[in-house]
Amino acid sequence: MLSGKNILVGITGGIAAYKACELIRMFKRQNANVKVICTPNAFNFVTKLTLQNLSQNEVYSQEFEVLEYKPEHISLAQESDIMVIVPATANTIGKIANGICDNLLTSVVCAFTKTILLAPAMNSGMWQNKIIQKNIEKLEQNGYEIIGPEEGFLACGTNGIGRLCSLEKIFQRTVDILDSKKKLSGKKIVITAGGTIENIDPVRFISNYSSGKMGIALADTAFKFGADVVLISTVNVNRAYNVIKVKSAIDMQNAVEQEFLKADCLIMAAAVADYRAKNIYPEKMKKTSDNEISIELIKNPDILQEICKKKSSQVVVGFCAESENLVKNAEEKIIKKGCDYLIANDISRSDIGFSSDYNEVIVLNKQGGITKLERSDKYKIAEQIFEVIYGQERNIQDNREFCTSESC
Repeated sequence: MLSGKNILVGITGGIAAYKACELIRMFKRQNANVKVICTPNAFNFVTKLTLQNLSQNEVYSQEFEVLEYKPEHISLAQESDIMVIVPATANTIGKIANGICDNLLTSVVCAFTKTILLAPAMNSGMWQNKIIQKNIEKLEQNGYEIIGPEEGFLACGTNGIGRLCSLEKIFQRTVDILDSKKKLSGKKIVITAGGTIENIDPVRFISNYSSGKMGIALADTAFKFGADVVLISTVNVNRAYNVIKVKSAIDMQNAVEQEFLKADCLIMAAAVADYRAKNIYPEKMKKTSDNEISIELIKNPDILQEICKKKSSQVVVGFCAESENLVKNAEEKIIKKGCDYLIANDISRSDIGFSSDYNEVIVLNKQGGITKLERSDKYKIAEQIFEVIYGQERNIQDNREFCTSESC
């Protein structure tokens, strides 16, 4: 099942560290190549010799005990397909969430560009601490996979939530993550994100409230699923995949047209300004005594509509933001634009959409099918969007009775 996979197991200083030994054996039984990194405190609970025998590899702990020319925190990160940290203590979670690299394990995490799975285990009071929960939320928002603790008898002698989840769950989630990398393997996915900026003068501009979070979540997810990703973004993004920084609608159109030629799928998640200033003032416009000022605007190109005219075998996905009549307006737009899918979100709701980490959308396809994706964080929504496009599109039915304008 895991033949040829390189799994990096991180062990931190918690009582559940001894359970990592059996997890290593489970990985080895499935022919995985397992390497282990321990924090110094982990050796208070499990010995280095035990881990070496189980993994059949050197166990790493000290950051500067380098036997090769390559720094360990770089080489271990590059050669591994996934990193599984079990148990993940409150201390290590806090360090990772805040970019602290004070030992080999946290340094490897910082350099790791693939999926990291954390299995927290700690006292129930620690787990329920608001700061710990904020750190967990922060990690999830940045693409970390978290498999939460279970309720049960804890080492401190009390019952509560904080017990390391079952090793079977950790093992299966690891398999699922590694398998998911094949979903979009070989496909080039181009995604746009953020709100375009249209200059009026050197200090003023026309834009919108788009944070780019949905587009970035889609790009991160496509990359996790093995795609060759190009993100065309108005927001500064530092990722392992190709990011093209743009500003205006014209900039975005040029980048999209260039990347679209060799793309398998284009997802237009960016909020492109409908209009731009006809004339951009070279100097700052001075305030006058007049109570009114007029700025002449001209239409920006409709990138989605124009690109749909040029598509051949590519899948084109559009986004629309509506404040009323969500389904009706989306149905009209997918016909007008000519895209294969249209994803509509309701911007009148304060708990989803712009600047929020959560979303709830409906996905329309050109055959008239409608799928509703219930409120969830944007990374979960991104995964479901790809499932609709690539995993379940043959099964999409016209769910109009389920998803009416009132229910959506």
